[in-house]
This record gives sequence, C-alpha cells and structure tokens, in this order.
Amino acid sequence: MARRKKVYEGKAKILFEGPEPGTLIQYFKDDATEGDERPEGRGVLNNRLSEFFMTGLNTVGVPTHFIRRMNMREQLVRMAEMLPLEVMVRNHAASGISDRLGIPEGTALPRPIVEYYFKDDNLGCPLVAEEHIVAFGWANQQDLDDIVALVLRVNDFLSGVMMGVGVRLADFRLEVGRVWEGDFMRLIVADEITPDNCTLWDTRGQDADGNLREPGPLADMPTELARRLGVLPSNVTHLTKSTLIN
Repeated sequence: MARRKKVYEGKAKILFEGPEPGTLIQYFKDDATEGDERPEGRGVLNNRLSEFFMTGLNTVGVPTHFIRRMNMREQLVRMAEMLPLEVMVRNHAASGISDRLGIPEGTALPRPIVEYYFKDDNLGCPLVAEEHIVAFGWANQQDLDDIVALVLRVNDFLSGVMMGVGVRLADFRLEVGRVWEGDFMRLIVADEITPDNCTLWDTRGQDADGNLREPGPLADMPTELARRLGVLPSNVTHLTKSTLIN
C-alpha cells in the first residue's frame, strides 16, 4: 500500500490509484466512526458484501463501478465523476424520517421515497430538494430522472435479495457517479453497498416461546448478513488479525 498514491480517504475506505487508467483500488478499513464501534474485521466483511451486491446488480443490468475483488480488503473499481449527493431510498419509516415527520418507526411507506442529501460532512450532509440540486448545478433534471430510475432498480434488487434471507430492507443510501463511454455519459452506482449504509431488520426473530417477534435490528449485522448470503468464509467464525490477510 505504501507505494500507491492515495486519492481519497473517508471514514470507512481509502481510494488508491488503480493499475490501469480509469481505475481505482478501493480499500475497506476497520476504523471506528463516531458512535460506531466497528469490530475487527468489519472491512473484510464489507468488502465481501459490497462485492456480492455490486456483482448482482451488474448481472441484472444495473451499471456499477465494481470490476472485481482483488483480495480480502480491496476491490478494483472504475473511476467515476462523483455527484456531491447521497441518495436515500426509504421503504419503511426509520430514524431519520420518523424523527422529522413523526411517523412511527417500522411503518411501511405507501411507496419507496427517494431523498437527496448534500454530501458535506462539515454541514452534516443536509437534506436538499431537487430545486437545490438543479439550481446549484450539482445535477440537471434529466440526471435526477435517471437517478430515480437507477436507485429504484437497486431497491427492487436489494429488497428481493434481503427478503430471501429473512431481512427487511427499511432504507439504504448510495452514491452515484458519471462515467463517459466515448461521447456518451451515463450514471452508475458507485462507492459501496454494505450494512453500514442500510437499515436492516431481522424477520426471523423469535421470543422465548419460539413465536415470531416483530422485525427488529439484525444482531451482529455484517457477520449475520454475510452468513445468510453465503459469503462468510466457512472456516471463519470470528475475524481476528490472523484472518485479515491480503
């Protein structure tokens, strides 16, 4: 890693120059963020999970930046011009919308709701309207129409996959980038898709009498989700430094 040129470092990932023009190496960290105790090995699991979801999206024709996983912590991805937005898709009321609008947490929304947040940590990534996005030139109206179509396809895919393993996708956020193919520009899913960016509820929970409980938070979310999806190494029950090899 020391010989690579760092392009960007965020809370959970580092981006390095890739081996070929137009590529980047995305490295998943374990570092804790404020209010989040990230267990040792979290980056390894997020790498596996993001690979699983991005590969699935590519397979069903949803364009992403993902090319391939390189090792336990790194992915090769396409370089993209990132929009300064986080796009949130909400299927059920959870913390943010429940707090703002007084909707009881867990309420099924009448349809998926797409929200936009201006990506600036110093400002706390505030909620913005389409009018702000167009007025400030972050994207145009056609971009926004394309983003909605893109993220709703992602929502359909993720919701179906999660439902198949007993998990309810309450909401998720992702980032979108622009890539150019000759004179043609298109929008793709970029960054990552991991439990860090989702609200997930377990629908398989049982009480002491064996009765199904109301959906609640998925315990040990990354590990359990990886286990249910079949991407947790079969010989690993607890990730320690000895397992975090490149």
